[in-house]
Amino acid sequence: MTTPHISAEPGDFAPLVLMPGDPRRARLIAQTFFTSPRLVTEVRGIEGYTGTVNGTEVSVLASGMGMPSMSIYATELIRFYGAKRIVRVGTAGGMAPEVQLGELVIASAAHTDSSMAAFRVPGVHFSHAPAFSLLERAVSTAREQGIAHRVGPIFSSDTFYSDRPEQTAALAAHGTLAVEMEAAALYGIAAAEGVEALAVCNVTDHLLREEAMSSEERETRFEPMVEVALGALLS
Repeated sequence: MTTPHISAEPGDFAPLVLMPGDPRRARLIAQTFFTSPRLVTEVRGIEGYTGTVNGTEVSVLASGMGMPSMSIYATELIRFYGAKRIVRVGTAGGMAPEVQLGELVIASAAHTDSSMAAFRVPGVHFSHAPAFSLLERAVSTAREQGIAHRVGPIFSSDTFYSDRPEQTAALAAHGTLAVEMEAAALYGIAAAEGVEALAVCNVTDHLLREEAMSSEERETRFEPMVEVALGALLS
């Protein structure tokens, strides 16, 4: 059985799934961390792999960019392929003044400006939160391995090119650490489907200080993030 967006067969995906946004990063994660990775889907260039990590089957599937794309792939993974734990591993822009490039942000909540949130529970401003079990294990892994990290809320935006400095300042003033474009969708779907989810993001630029990693740094400095995500998935 395949879906409109995933060409894998039943059993091709493990219950434990990493989800970067970038298909190229999905391939690099599989090549770097998996034993005997095998390609299980590549519809529309969105690559998914399954292999083993310390003897346990783990999969990785790119989500594409934005909440609609994340919603499609996360829903299909859960409903048709039996995913039970999903950890987003992606990039984020720092918002809080104390956040530094290269740090990880482990998202304890995900605010959003997406209209998707309004349809979850009519009349309620739904709170997008991760599974505490995954959050706790991710923080523990980061501490044990000495990986620089911060834990707190992030902002999942529907707009990448946005000129709203007052919004950024207000979010930062309310403790928001960083901005990205997928976590709130993943958290909402996981809550609705009864599975565990978490977002662990690498800070690659900073909105207030106008700092940014190079393209090469963005491509290569993903390993600590994946180590923390795997610590959460496998514990």
